[in-house]
Amino acid sequence: MPELPEVHTTATYLDKAVKNKIIKDIWTDWPKYFRNDKNFKKNILGRKILSVGRKGKNVLFRLSGGYTMLAHQKMTGHFLVGRWREVLKNEKELGEIWLGQKWVPVDRKGPLGDDRNRFIRLIFFLSGGEMLALSDLRRFAKIILGKEKEISELPELRKLGPEPIDPKFTSEKFIGIFGSLAGRKMNIKQALLSQEFVSGVGNIYADESLWQAKIHPLRLAGKLDRAELSSLYRALRLVLKNAIRSRGSSVDDYRDPSGRAGVYQKAHEVYHREGEPCRRCGMKIKRMKIGQRSAHFCPRCQIL
Repeated sequence: MPELPEVHTTATYLDKAVKNKIIKDIWTDWPKYFRNDKNFKKNILGRKILSVGRKGKNVLFRLSGGYTMLAHQKMTGHFLVGRWREVLKNEKELGEIWLGQKWVPVDRKGPLGDDRNRFIRLIFFLSGGEMLALSDLRRFAKIILGKEKEISELPELRKLGPEPIDPKFTSEKFIGIFGSLAGRKMNIKQALLSQEFVSGVGNIYADESLWQAKIHPLRLAGKLDRAELSSLYRALRLVLKNAIRSRGSSVDDYRDPSGRAGVYQKAHEVYHREGEPCRRCGMKIKRMKIGQRSAHFCPRCQIL
């Protein structure tokens, strides 16, 4: 699932690529994206995209008329900008990877031709001929359209904690949040993933930050001392900012809106490196289950 660096990359790119474009039409083969909003098409057609931002892992399109469209790309979804054409019946020369797909990029030799970009489920047709498409293998993404205030009050936004990369989010505030968990039996990995205490952090960057800070993922969040929490705060900010500079991590489906993979996965220290040597001490990286998620860590550097 795209985390803060990937969603930040997406929103930043889209703000430049589709800003001031007017939504002329839409197509989808999966209307469930709109949460049974039967008037979605009627309410969005003709609106200008004023800006694109994000909050946590949500992409926010600010539209004319006081509307906002919230999009959560979920596990396999990612936005793309370009041009596509409908696949003709019995069109065989496209190649095996395009079998069963309804749309193909006009330029299949470019980044949009990456096989991870082929699951086009939703297209916004924009002024100037550009298209904003959603590729989503498993169809888990969600889109909500409403007045700006209505969207801002949605639980998925209102309950989000502060973001680690926010300049106003100081080390003292971070220590205060996690220090308040004393007495609760919540390990630090689960606390980082909750989105209630800090937002935007998922499995990849929780593992990477805990390795940087030399903290075992099963340590109780409320029992970390000030020095450990300060180290984790610095690690989170460093990892997330470096990942943003690398356009995020593409360990599976994620691609940026140009269709290109991120490159931060090349710098991962523990995530998806089970059995490989720790670059700090040489011990083999281990993986364990915490709740329903995997955690990757070095048993020598990150002592329980």
